[in-house]
Parts: sequence; structure tokens; C-alpha cells
Amino acid sequence: MSFHTDPEAAARSQFGGLIASGWHVGGIFMRLFADHYLTTVASLASPGLDELRWNAPVRPGDRLRLRTTTVETRLSRSKPDRGLVKTKAELINQHDAVPATIVAVNFIARRPR
Repeated sequence: MSFHTDPEAAARSQFGGLIASGWHVGGIFMRLFADHYLTTVASLASPGLDELRWNAPVRPGDRLRLRTTTVETRLSRSKPDRGLVKTKAELINQHDAVPATIVAVNFIARRPR
């Protein structure tokens, strides 16, 4: 799409200027989530995402930060050594707008009893 790479075409688009690809924004989210939220000690894997929303464009020069909220925790039904954590994550820009939200599910190791 030209609104991701061509400033002149982007200016004529519905976005009025360059914007990041939604998948690029997803990559930024994953880097922040992995570096600043997931534990290197107990994070096991993820069965996937429950929800991904692109609410507003991310533009060149935007500064993004991550806010997380634990939505649900439960023990695994099939593997007693782990639990599942569902997290709502929001990317927030310098204007406090929320251009993307994701609901992630992660397996987390339990402490031995």
C-alpha cells in the first residue's frame, strides 16, 4: 500500500499522510511485550491472541509505550505444571491515544509444590 511508503500518495489517502503497517505495529507490540512484560523465568509459550485491533494510525515519529492489564488467570486443565494468563495490552502514543490493542494468552510455569 502506497500510504505506507510514498509520502505523496499517503498525503492523498484517507489517512492524510504516512502510516505504519498494522503488522509493523504488531511487531512493535511484540517486542515491547516480550522485553517488558513476559518473564524470562516462567514464560513457556503462547497458544495465540484472542483479539487484535488497530484503532488509529501510527505515524512516523510516534513514541509508543505499552500498558498491560491482567484480564484472567487460570490453571491449565491438562498440564498441572502451568497456568494461563490472559492480558489486555495497549500501545499508547505520545498523545495518550491508543492506536492498537491486543488480548494475549500465555502459558506461565507454576512454582513446584
